[in-house]
Amino acid sequence: MENNITGSRLVAPSTLYLVATPIGNLKDISYRALEVLKGVDLIAAEDTRNTVKLLNHYNINTPLSSYHEHNKIKRSKELIEKLKGGSSIALVSDAGMPAISDPGEDMVAAAHEEGISVSVVPGACAFVSAVAISGLSSRRFVFEGFLPFDKKERRQVLEDLAKEKRTVVFYEAPHKLIKTLKDIAEFIEEDRKVSIVRELSKLHEEVFNTTIKEAIRLYEEGIKLIKGEYVIVINAKDEESIKKEEEKKWDELSLEEHMKIYEDKGLDRKAAMKSVAMDRNVSKREIYNKLLRG
Repeated sequence: MENNITGSRLVAPSTLYLVATPIGNLKDISYRALEVLKGVDLIAAEDTRNTVKLLNHYNINTPLSSYHEHNKIKRSKELIEKLKGGSSIALVSDAGMPAISDPGEDMVAAAHEEGISVSVVPGACAFVSAVAISGLSSRRFVFEGFLPFDKKERRQVLEDLAKEKRTVVFYEAPHKLIKTLKDIAEFIEEDRKVSIVRELSKLHEEVFNTTIKEAIRLYEEGIKLIKGEYVIVINAKDEESIKKEEEKKWDELSLEEHMKIYEDKGLDRKAAMKSVAMDRNVSKREIYNKLLRG
């Protein structure tokens, strides 16, 4: 087998390479990714029709094999055997980083279980790019991928995310965009800032910054056209909203119930009063006087 040199690295035998591919613009691929795609024995692609366009563009003639959600169990076994036999394989997604919200995660897990070397060739990733371009809070965020199809599971995920303090990121297909925004609005404040990003890195790239409520209105009325694949970025809760929610939660408890929470944790009466005062954003003396009167 002939190996290509990529900087100081070799395309090594018996190695699974996770190769990030462009999410739109074919120029968004690294020199190393191209060398690996040229140098491996086989490319396992989620959608061979898409991948062949990339390979043709860069005159890469490496053999292709399909690896997707519907054949991953059978194909994983076949690919593992090839890797054990000394072959090098590049795993690519439809677009972006393989194994992220993608059936490739099963292939990577199988490779690790078999003690096969796995190497990553980083590059484009839609949700990271969307967070960066959104202008929303990016210090802490959580990626949810596509929401579940099952109604019960979908509802549970959204109920959990309603408590989430970090920025939340979803993927969504155009024909489901309005329904998903409405589902989100049932659990997350309608006036929360949202960035709806589409066609990343392509000619018609768009970043639409608005609120959840306004997004639903504009899409339903046809003022905003629905076209392309979407990344929905919902801004993190602001500190004031979090503070109000916390205060409301404590107001629903009696002072004695609130005190008991901290006393059950081992705090003495004095320390518990201090913690309760902090939770309720009042002075310790006010808590003491109310308890005394109660």
